[in-house]
Amino acid sequence: MNSIESPAPHKRERRKQDRPGELIEAALDIFVEKGFAATRVEEVAARAGVSKGTLFLYFPSKEDLFKAVVRENLVASVAQGAEDIAQFKGSSSELLEWMMLQWWHRYGATKASGISKLIMSEASNFPDLAVFFRTEVIEPAHALVRNVLQAGIESGEFRPTNVELALHSVMAPLIFLVMWKHAMSPCFSSQEQINPEAFISQHARLMARGLSAP
Repeated sequence: MNSIESPAPHKRERRKQDRPGELIEAALDIFVEKGFAATRVEEVAARAGVSKGTLFLYFPSKEDLFKAVVRENLVASVAQGAEDIAQFKGSSSELLEWMMLQWWHRYGATKASGISKLIMSEASNFPDLAVFFRTEVIEPAHALVRNVLQAGIESGEFRPTNVELALHSVMAPLIFLVMWKHAMSPCFSSQEQINPEAFISQHARLMARGLSAP
């Protein structure tokens, strides 16, 4: 008996299913361009090609829309990073460098990295969003770095050190690169630009040397 194929979704039905993703993409663009306070939901809806009422069907407020942008572009990336780190084969020093480079490729090099600049600029005006960002993004990312450093110490590859301070030493140059990209880079000539991959690799190797057990 011949099987009967299910009909392809109607164009309008596919469009409806795509709307949340299209709204999140439009919101990311405008949040990065204008910041949270200056972004208007009408602009997001217009860029996504829907009405403001349609936007509110999916995201009841601008805050909910922002959280969806963060979860789609940052939280998912951190979760994937945790899975990849668990499968990594190599020394703690190699893992540290690999992890920092992956952070750049998956986040820092994308337009979503502008969210970090937004949070740093507007956290004091929107403390609830800052707490959300800390809980959903910063703390899980710090946990990944902390675990790598602690594993290196426990294996004897790294000397005993203050892990909390060391994880900030890992994250600081990454945050610097994001701020450079979204704030200072346009002020410098092409000859003065920073090569992110080279910068990250050098810093990771300096960190590994400083952490290495005698």
